[in-house]
Amino acid sequence: MVLENKLGITNQVELARAEEKISKQKAKQLFESGEINNIEVGTFSGLAHVHRILFEDIYDFAGAIREVNIAKGQFRFAPLMYLKQSLEHIDAMAQSCFDEIIEKYVEMNIAHPFREGNGRATRIWLDVLLKANIQKVIDWNLVDKDAYLSAMERSVVKDIEIKQLLGGALTDKIHDREIFMKGIDVSYYYEGYSEFKAEDL
Repeated sequence: MVLENKLGITNQVELARAEEKISKQKAKQLFESGEINNIEVGTFSGLAHVHRILFEDIYDFAGAIREVNIAKGQFRFAPLMYLKQSLEHIDAMAQSCFDEIIEKYVEMNIAHPFREGNGRATRIWLDVLLKANIQKVIDWNLVDKDAYLSAMERSVVKDIEIKQLLGGALTDKIHDREIFMKGIDVSYYYEGYSEFKAEDL
């Protein structure tokens, strides 16, 4: 099924290509314009801000809470009837150290508040959180795709693995353009998008 989109695209491959190109351009602008520094730290509102910027030219639901239940493989994300309470709980969670921030990130992943684009928006949101609270970001280039995806899958039950994986990739280069651009490319690669380089768009 092809998601309804503002571009009028009805072909899944074509939509994926357009989505990657447009949203990567928006991610690049987010960094270069300094807008990334205006994002509310650690809240759903801040995440919705990121999501809206990335996807507003593609989907009507950009930045809006999903209205359907969604799943990935065998895993079902937070049921719609509990989603708002779940997001309120996440907003209230502590975020003063690395462990607390990753716990918050894991909970936001379980919530999966949007119809599409959750992982890509939430990884930017996570870096904003880390930068604001511990003056670090993740060098996503150091995080293997398969290791990350399996650690995230298991994080629902136990988060030690994802904490170790991401903790080993922290850097204090929090304003580094190259780290950010490569991070966007890796983040998209996790989701199967790898046709365009953010730097070239």
